Amino acid sequence: MKENRREFLKKSGCAALSMTALATQFGHFGLMNAFAQKSISKKAGSVPDDYRALVCIFMVGGNDGNNTIIPLHNDQNLSGYSAYAAARAPQGLALAQKTLLPISVPRIGNLSYGLHPSFGPVVGGTNNGIYELWQQGKLAVVSNVGTLVAPMTRQQYQNGSVPRPYQLFSHTDQTNQHQTCRSDQISLSGWGGRIADKMTYSANPSGLVPTISTLSGAMVFSVGEDTQPVALAPAPTPLSNILTLIGYNGTPIDTARYNAFNAAINLDGEQEVITAANQIHRQALQIGQALNSSQETTATFPNTEIGNQLKQIARMIKARDILHINRQIFFCQIDGFDTHTGQIDGQAILLAELSQAMRAFYDEMTAQGLSDKVTQFTMSDFNRTFNPAGVGVNVGSDHAWANHAFVLGGAVLGGDFYGINTSNGTPFPTLVENGPDDADSGSGARGRWIPTTSVEQYAVTLSRWFGLDEADVPYVFPNLSNFPVTDLGFMMP
Repeated sequence: MKENRREFLKKSGCAALSMTALATQFGHFGLMNAFAQKSISKKAGSVPDDYRALVCIFMVGGNDGNNTIIPLHNDQNLSGYSAYAAARAPQGLALAQKTLLPISVPRIGNLSYGLHPSFGPVVGGTNNGIYELWQQGKLAVVSNVGTLVAPMTRQQYQNGSVPRPYQLFSHTDQTNQHQTCRSDQISLSGWGGRIADKMTYSANPSGLVPTISTLSGAMVFSVGEDTQPVALAPAPTPLSNILTLIGYNGTPIDTARYNAFNAAINLDGEQEVITAANQIHRQALQIGQALNSSQETTATFPNTEIGNQLKQIARMIKARDILHINRQIFFCQIDGFDTHTGQIDGQAILLAELSQAMRAFYDEMTAQGLSDKVTQFTMSDFNRTFNPAGVGVNVGSDHAWANHAFVLGGAVLGGDFYGINTSNGTPFPTLVENGPDDADSGSGARGRWIPTTSVEQYAVTLSRWFGLDEADVPYVFPNLSNFPVTDLGFMMP
């Protein structure tokens, strides 16, 4: 049946609206915001000639750092395995010393610590996990890091002389503060998004996709003041399905409609809004065509939540040249770490999934020749109480504060601990309830370590390696001036 002219244009318009709906997931398609772009001046000669990417892996729920990294030594001046076992073994939360993966820590006199056994090879795993990468100097730990408004001692915490982060021990608030680097107020933009604000037009002037992408929906980390992320579906969804022009099935009438649509969006309007909208559509089509030609990854990724997210990120990175992008930030997450009960088995499964996925991603970056150009790093809501909750098979732990973070990549100065020293002269806290690093006091103390390293100090060290201009640091990290040390030294120049 023949279509009349009105029906023909109506269907063409519907297809255009479909593409607009897809395009508006992106905060930047070269000219996503025509007015904002006019106010941003490009820095002459500042376009980088290499590629770099940051991959944030958020461990949702608050990973128990006390069972992630455990002292194996029994140094008289530092709390060791005996202190750990005395606090956790009676209720069934201590890991057996012989099961831990030993690491030597130069920062702490080469004393021995142990990684959770799930960081090594696992039954049915596709690789040797990230433990092996510690031995190779590619994996580092930032110890006792957490949300802070300013540096704070135990005494200052208890007498209230230094402002505390708002709503401590709250999942929502502490997640927000990790992702925004604002512990003094609620922020609607994240530090990843604010980096994109400052670097999109200098580092990626011809980019066909936004500087920042999220595999986990609209998380605040990836939202900027001027830019928005692209939301990607994880693997096994093909990249070619991310932006697909729907409504065209290859018939002669649909081909004619497609040609009419293509001609329409290449017409320049007199109004900036129309010009910007047409540019969005044109670049959306370019992206769809570019992603259709992308190649599959080389490494084998585990078929898990985090494995599929990291696989999709690896595919996007492999398409970097055809997407004309030099700098990218990615956000993904692994859920389930709110282990009030059943922690021993639950955490073991999650850490194994994390380790296997991070290792597959590192191996893929090595295959792409980018092992020193892409850095993975972890964050989590908070640590968990040193004192257990429950007993036996139902043992778990509750909400706490300072935690340990992992940084992995060829540009990482790995095989060591980093961070500001605690009361014992090392970045690893004293594992004593009601002790010098515990926020709690008295008989109710449960071991909530006060951070000595702020999220800002952690994040800015990554951001400088990524290429953030020093003049833009105060915009991305407004409270950084509260902290005397602004580079933790775990990244190569």
